[in-house]
Amino acid sequence: MRLARLGPASREVPTLVLDGTPLDLRPITDDIGPAFLASRGLERAADAVAAGSLQPLDGAAHLRVGAPISRPGKIVCIGLNYRDHAAETGAAIPTEPVVFLKDPSTVVGPFDTVLIPRGSTKTDWEVELGVVIGRRARYLDTPDDALAYVAGYLVSHDVSEREFQLERGGQWDKGKSCETFNPVGPEFVTADEVGDPQDLRLSLSVNGVKRQDGTTADMVFPVDHLVWYLSQYMVLEPGDLINTGTPAGVAMGLPDQPYLRAGDVVELGITGLGSARQPFEQA
Repeated sequence: MRLARLGPASREVPTLVLDGTPLDLRPITDDIGPAFLASRGLERAADAVAAGSLQPLDGAAHLRVGAPISRPGKIVCIGLNYRDHAAETGAAIPTEPVVFLKDPSTVVGPFDTVLIPRGSTKTDWEVELGVVIGRRARYLDTPDDALAYVAGYLVSHDVSEREFQLERGGQWDKGKSCETFNPVGPEFVTADEVGDPQDLRLSLSVNGVKRQDGTTADMVFPVDHLVWYLSQYMVLEPGDLINTGTPAGVAMGLPDQPYLRAGDVVELGITGLGSARQPFEQA
């Protein structure tokens, strides 16, 4: 299944996209998020489609595309998880996943404006595979069990301010948690439709110039390992989002370090998960 939320910010309508047509999911849920996933929402949505009880959403073509999931309980991010990205930043390939958290309020829609923070000189881009947890995961036995806890996947843009992240002391969080710094979507695609999460191509361009072109096959730690690993240190709840890292091509790793400025436009996408486009403006 493919799910989307359409409408003004904080008033999005939950939909199920069937053959390109958004069907109104409000007969079975008020929203697509943690509560929906924890209450067998995907199964109930599939049953409603099979029963033919969902109707097309009126005026859907003219509505804003919101984040396909509502605010997650937490966003867990993995740093340096692509070999080529670690190399371009001069970092060693990690022997264990590098884990940090991002403020869930950073989540915005896939075509929303992203704000460059006041005082920023090094706002950077990162296309990432986002993993949405569907079942409570706690001390999983092995990575072999882990994908059963994944509800689905989406395009995630882990926008970062490198000076705030690396040059201002402390941990990475303040370079990752500025407002609007995590556009996601356009759709939340269920795991059964995606298939192998290690066989997806990610790409990103800035002002029409391709900057990132990679594949999830190059992850240092694949999705199943990440879900298993994280469950040893925290409880993953339905609706939690994992940003799984980015391939090479970020501004920080390029010779001229062309960091984002007001007026820039970033376009990004992942095979089978759709494409997004975000204009950047000054906060």
